[in-house]
This record gives sequence, C-alpha cells and structure tokens, in this order.
Amino acid sequence: MTGTDPESGNPGDKPGRQGLARSLFRASLPRWRGNRYSLSKLFFNFYLLAMGSFVAIAFTADFIISTAQRGITDDYARRFMRGTITLIEDELFAVPRRQWETKIKDIDGKFSYKLDIVERMTLDTRLTSAQVEKLDAGDIAIAHDHDLMYHRLGTSSKVLVIGPLSASRNPERTERLPLELRLRLLTWSLIGVIFAIALWFWIRPVWRDLESLRQTARDLGDGNFDAHSPQARTQLFAPLSDTLNSMADRIRQLLATHRELSCGISHELRTPIARMRFALEMLSETDDTAEHGRLRAMIEADLDELDQLIDTSLTYARYEREAPSAHFSSVAFAAWLVDEVESVRLLGRTLDVTVDTAQLPENLRIDLDRKAMPYALRNLLRNAFKYAGKHIRVSAELQDEQIFIHVDDDGIGIPEGEREHIFSAFTRLDRSRDRSTGGYGLGLAIARRVLELHGGTATADASPLGGARFTLRWQAHQ
Repeated sequence: MTGTDPESGNPGDKPGRQGLARSLFRASLPRWRGNRYSLSKLFFNFYLLAMGSFVAIAFTADFIISTAQRGITDDYARRFMRGTITLIEDELFAVPRRQWETKIKDIDGKFSYKLDIVERMTLDTRLTSAQVEKLDAGDIAIAHDHDLMYHRLGTSSKVLVIGPLSASRNPERTERLPLELRLRLLTWSLIGVIFAIALWFWIRPVWRDLESLRQTARDLGDGNFDAHSPQARTQLFAPLSDTLNSMADRIRQLLATHRELSCGISHELRTPIARMRFALEMLSETDDTAEHGRLRAMIEADLDELDQLIDTSLTYARYEREAPSAHFSSVAFAAWLVDEVESVRLLGRTLDVTVDTAQLPENLRIDLDRKAMPYALRNLLRNAFKYAGKHIRVSAELQDEQIFIHVDDDGIGIPEGEREHIFSAFTRLDRSRDRSTGGYGLGLAIARRVLELHGGTATADASPLGGARFTLRWQAHQ
C-alpha cells in the first residue's frame, strides 16, 4: 500500500471523494447559507405579521358583530328616544306652526344634543329608500351610524332632526371621547408590548435552534462529516435536528464503505491483473500449443475471478448503502435447507457433506426471504469447502422461538480473537491469503448483512468436528 492514501487505498483519492461529497451537499443547500437573517430581523418580521394579523382579525370581528347587532341597536334606540320625541312633539303642537322654529330653539337649549326642524323634501337625497319609508310611515329613521334621528311631525311637511348624538354640548362629555380614545390606544399598546415580550421568549430558542442547524449544515458542506447537531431546545426543530444527524451518520457510513471497498478492491485487483500480465508476456514468448492453452486458461480464470470480485463487491455495497426491503414467504424449512445444501454440494468435490434436521419440529414452516437467505447459507458453505479436511455438517434447530443453522467443518478452525473480525469486509486470516483458498473476505460480511435484514446475526465459534462453526440465527416467524 506504499504511496497510497491510508484511508482510501488510492493515491490522491481522498481529496477528490470528499470534494465531491462537499459539492453534492452544498448543491443540496444553495439557499441555506445565503439567507443570513439576524434575530432582531426575524423577530421584527414575525411580530409585524402576527400583530398585523391579530389587529386585522379583531377589527374584522368587531365589524361583523357591529353589523349583526345594528338592527337590534336601532330598535333599542327607537324605543329609548320615542318618549323624548313625543314630549318634543307635545311642546311643538301646543303652539301655532309658525312658531315652531322659535319653539324648537327654546327646547334645543335644554338638551345636550342639537334639535332642528327641516322640510321633508330636503331629505330625499340624504336618506336611503328604507329610511324614507320609515319616515313617511311615522316611525323614527336612524342614519349615519346612529348620529342622526328623523321623525315627521304629524301630517305636516316638517321633520324633527335630532343629533348628531355624538356631538355633546356638555364639556365633561366632550372630554370623554378623547379619554376613551386614549384608553383604547393604551389598551392596544399594552397588548402589543405583552405580545412582543411573549414572542421574544418564544422565538429566541427557535432562533438558537436555527443557528445550530445552520452551523451544522455549514460544517457538513465544508466536508466535516463528524459535525453533529446539538439537541434542539424546541420540539419544532427536534425532528429536523434528528434528520440532519441521521443524514450525517449516513454520509459517514457511505464514505467509510467507499474507502473500504476502494482499499479492498484495489488490493484484490493487483493479483489477477499481475497474473494476466505475466501470462500475456509468456504467451508472446512461446510457440508451444499446449503452453498456449494453459496460459489462455489462466487468463480466463483470472477474468472469471475479476468478474466474481466485481459482482460480490456490488452486492456488498448494496447491502452497506441501503439494506433492501425483505420479502418474506413461508417455506417448509427442513426441505428448503436440504435443497439449498444440495444446490452447492458439487463445489465440495470429495468432501463428505451431511445435513441434520432431526432436531427440527415436524412440518416446521418458517418465514424468510427466499432470495437473500440462500446467499448467506451458500457463502458459509463455500467458506467451509475451502478449509474443511474431509467432513462438513449442516444442522438446524429451534430454540426459544429462534432458528439456528450451524455449518461445521473439520478444518483448521478460527482463533477466538479473530472470530468477530472475520465478518468485516475484505478480511482474511493470514494463513488463507494464498490463492489455493481464494476469496475476497466479502462472503461472511454479506452473510451477516443478510441476517441483519432478518433481524438476526451470523457468528463464528469452535466446531465439535474440530474446525470452525458458523451459525445463522434469527427470530422464527412461523
């Protein structure tokens, strides 16, 4: 591995790979880093939006309620003023009609609102048709938001006008309207201040969470995939923080898989490529037909080995990148196990391969993925074929609602300290590195991934036959 990056296995591979990851991450967040809002700006914008919406809703509700109550208020005002108007009429009817103008001025001084008499025909343009109908019918017509009241005096053409009711002549009453206005303004101001304080305490932790997420995203975009978003202070951003951390973990896993595959494949490619180069050189230097055939056979074997390496590496990468969805189906387990062993028995050549299903319940049916599980079992059998001396035994049992498949051989066994390590990709024991046993150290890693897909695991131990025992274990769903 001299001259190569210790993490990638290829010269100069790490900067390019991480640069690509940074570019992809930055491309996914083109606007995140450009929108740099301050806390005060975010607060001000949100405050204006929320407070403006609140005021608009309040005024709209007040308008709707006032409109709905207008009819009721008008009826109440008519009943309230009817007695006053009757008294004014009695005062006017007690004197001749020519004296009404003088009389109304005398009466006007006794009221806090203005009284006047006008001609009926002058009101046609000032009143609506509904108000004119009420006036001609002898009722009280109310106009201009209850500020003016009109009442026809008997059958004459004269109309009594009362109001504006809001224009009081009492100095104390005149001061009330500005006071009411000031109280209303003070009330709205207090509501605005209280709302601003409450909004500030609500939006501050939200802003801190946004800043934390933005900083984490910036770190990830710069290639620091060890960056971790702190726990969110608000439930609003907790799912986003968890998702960002999961994404970072996934990126780290993908990069680790990439490095592992790059390092392992680059190492594994050297041997068959070197053998093919040597065979081609020998092929050009010999005229012996038999030697030509032998060298061509060597090249074809190396090409098959490269093809198998690529296929196995892609399978491992697929399980590492994203475990495919399991498609479970029920199988007669004992018969399935026998058939799977028989399908690869020829690879064992002269080895004695036996299958023991005596410990399984009769007619036992198990749910498993019929595409993935055979891959795991066959990898264990191929591994046993490499190292077994004479005997291989495949057995199965059901214990505590869990299925166990044991593959035992009488080979050289596995040291206890290396039994877990051999399930890592591209890992082979030192004594198996010669090409007589072959392999790329991926079969056992894939077997474990398949069992994780089933909610179980693959383990290694010592075999009663003297060699190694590999066990597939997962929960039985009958």
